[in-house]
Amino acid sequence: MNPNASMITISSLILGPMITITSNHWIMAWMGLEINMLAIIPLIAKQHHPRAIEAAIKYFLTQAAASSLLLFSIINNTWNLGQFNITQLSDTTSSTMVTIALSMKLGLSPFHYWLPETLQGTTTTMTLILTTWQKLAPLSLMVLINQSLNTPLLMLLGLLSMLIGGWGGLNQTQLRKMMAFSSIAHLGWMITILTLSTKLTLLTFYIYVIMTATMLLTIKLLETNKMSTAMTSWTKLPALSSTMMLNLMSLAGLPPLTGFMPKWLILQELTKNHMIIFATMAAILSLLSLFFYLRIAYYSTITLSPNMNNYSQQWRHKINQKPYLAPMIITSSLLTPIMPTLAMLM
Repeated sequence: MNPNASMITISSLILGPMITITSNHWIMAWMGLEINMLAIIPLIAKQHHPRAIEAAIKYFLTQAAASSLLLFSIINNTWNLGQFNITQLSDTTSSTMVTIALSMKLGLSPFHYWLPETLQGTTTTMTLILTTWQKLAPLSLMVLINQSLNTPLLMLLGLLSMLIGGWGGLNQTQLRKMMAFSSIAHLGWMITILTLSTKLTLLTFYIYVIMTATMLLTIKLLETNKMSTAMTSWTKLPALSSTMMLNLMSLAGLPPLTGFMPKWLILQELTKNHMIIFATMAAILSLLSLFFYLRIAYYSTITLSPNMNNYSQQWRHKINQKPYLAPMIITSSLLTPIMPTLAMLM
């Protein structure tokens, strides 16, 4: 890609969500989402590979449909109320349509079908951007209008996302697809608690970003894209391959790792609001995600690859280690002891 075009694209990618987050006007927020969408598509299709082109088209069609639905709901709300203020979303039909449109942009179930295929067709770096930065603008809009959203619909979408996110990752062998279903499951937890505590939603999102970024950067450094290559990752960087298991367990939400903290707080908040059955279902559905995280950890750190005649061992060559990975691994695994401090800040 031309350096000037690359600079414009990356600047637009950063500027779009910033416009959406700082805007108080629906049209400006919609423009920010459109700028962001149009900036990410050339980066997805940059490989000049059929899978990358397919991923870019799927992403464009889904996001364009969501943007059209969002614009229609904005016009409908303005027609009834006569204003474009984001926080003034009083029309029930418009509120439901906005919830569906933003759920499509986030990749919540049952609007999740584009996410695994898009992530599989692109690079690990683009997977990192799509699962972290691209979620910021739609989620911030949901936080701004949380009082106007349809709570039963959000609860249903959250529970369904936990189910599909755990169930869909069970039979996958591609690590990027597994991270896509992991993203769907974590978004389910965020959406579930959105109308009860926006601060807890944002805390869950921040921790999710740290854990997901650490995991994807580890996968990129180890050049591991599927289960069969995960078996031989220990030959490259044994220490990093071992700490990857800690990160996977943190993503699964096992105590006393960092990922346990937001799930614990969410279950506590649901219980306080007398939603014990819902909290129990959420805790049970998290076991599905735990299974495929354990599966990745088992393949990558516990088992050795089969020593067959047609098997070629990977050469242990020197890899340029990234200095930022060490603090990211520590943060994504050992943040739970400072949970009382974070709770006081909330």
